[in-house]
Amino acid sequence: MGSTSPLYLQIQQHLLEKINGGDWPAHHQIPPEEQLARDFGVSRMTANKAIRDLVQQGYLIRQPGLGTFVTDRKAESSLVEVHNIAEEVRSRGHGYSNEVLCSEAIEADDEVALRLGVRLGTRVFHTLIVHCENGVPIQLENRYVNPRWVPDYLDTDFTRHTPNEVLVAACPISDIEHVVEAVLVDEATARHLDTDTTRPCLSMIRRTWSGDHLISYARLIHPGERYKLRSSVHRNGS
Repeated sequence: MGSTSPLYLQIQQHLLEKINGGDWPAHHQIPPEEQLARDFGVSRMTANKAIRDLVQQGYLIRQPGLGTFVTDRKAESSLVEVHNIAEEVRSRGHGYSNEVLCSEAIEADDEVALRLGVRLGTRVFHTLIVHCENGVPIQLENRYVNPRWVPDYLDTDFTRHTPNEVLVAACPISDIEHVVEAVLVDEATARHLDTDTTRPCLSMIRRTWSGDHLISYARLIHPGERYKLRSSVHRNGS
């Protein structure tokens, strides 16, 4: 095959090219080990190692008695809880990074004043951050914080600590409100998320309280093709 890399890595590269290139979408069944072993002229054990490693990395999932399938690798967040996005990304075994576009104090306009529960023109803190998974943008976080409750917010190095970390440390979250809709974004947002204006995105408006205090209002935009939101409700049977 003209390559000096180990044979199992050559098989992995072939499988990843099919997955990342879109030839094998989520839930597609890949060829069985026996066929891969024949196609690459290797032992079944070598083919098994290639598949096993990709299962561990989250690209594939084995279904006993059915075969091996491509996983849905969209980034995912919960609708009923608030998690640190950096921890979410790392929990999937991926690399987290971000780009801080803005960190400033501004006067609240009509929308921010209404959402944050302050008077028009009140001084509030504003951050605009792109969160990335393995270098790929998955969220544009446009956040406004009431300085009364988190006075040191803008002192944070947001390349080292996410806004969620800062807010939870200062004001433990007691209540959250989420409003989710599908949207088309403007050119600037599309550029930040490495998408285009014709592709639908997920918009989540999130407000968080600590006790009786409304702490933060954020609009979180996710590329629809790379992100999903999840909600789980557990009810006790009667």
